[in-house]
Amino acid sequence: MFAGKHVNVTAVRRKNDEIVFYEVPRKTYRWMQPLKKIPFVRGVAGILDSSAKGSQHLNFSMEKYAEDEAEEEQAQTAAAPPPPDITKKSGFSAGMIVSVAVAGVLSFIAGKVIFTGVPAILESLLFEGLFENKVGHNLLEGLIKIIMLLAYLYFISLTPLIKRLFQYHGAEHKVISAYEAGEELTVNNVQKYSRLHYRCGSSFIIFTVIVGVVIYSLPVFTWETIWERVVIRLALLPLVLGVSYEVLRITNAMRDLPVLRYLGYPGLWLQLLTTKEPKDDQVAVSIASFNRMRELDRQISQTS
Repeated sequence: MFAGKHVNVTAVRRKNDEIVFYEVPRKTYRWMQPLKKIPFVRGVAGILDSSAKGSQHLNFSMEKYAEDEAEEEQAQTAAAPPPPDITKKSGFSAGMIVSVAVAGVLSFIAGKVIFTGVPAILESLLFEGLFENKVGHNLLEGLIKIIMLLAYLYFISLTPLIKRLFQYHGAEHKVISAYEAGEELTVNNVQKYSRLHYRCGSSFIIFTVIVGVVIYSLPVFTWETIWERVVIRLALLPLVLGVSYEVLRITNAMRDLPVLRYLGYPGLWLQLLTTKEPKDDQVAVSIASFNRMRELDRQISQTS
């Protein structure tokens, strides 16, 4: 999937080697547009918007996979009638789009709640009675959160489906790097580049942990019981996300400065888990998606 100035495009390779595209105008929900202009609020709004749209694109690829499976099963049992709808529809109904968007947002929120509350509970149960220093407890909580995150990413990356998804993630990064370097977008040229990219959203995940430790350590946010601690963490979650987004913007803007560019390194290290080296056919799909996005952007710019 690639996001352009005017359109978002996802390319999917079918089992017959045909590449199909899911093309959606890059429009923000009207009620969210003012929020995306407010510092420390725009981060949360952008994340929720991206979660909703990303879920739609991911669901499109799953739909095409299901169509291929249905067609393959139908070919094996030619006498059986075709499955209803799935071989006839290639898009989403309005109701399905809304449902998928809501599911994506709710999944993101649920994940953040789990990875925010569970580390706080574990740290309290394991280390609360050992010392009084709140900053030390917050650091241990952050360490537990990072361990949980790395373990989660590692184990899901072992599954064939997620491994393939991470390979496409790496292919996207390679295509962007090749394009930014002025290379002709061929498979051989693109494969020369790293699967890690400075502006990847994976960096945001690490920043939320680091920024969270800093904010939780402010003297105003104290707790007496484990449940107070969890409630404070959950209440501060929008603030942590908002500040983390602004930090990410700053590091992206300063990535070429000799010293400040190292602020983005934790995100690059995390990409060692969230990306995998892609195969040539996966790179070809990413190139097709990127080229289609650029073509549509040009067409829209010329007519607007």
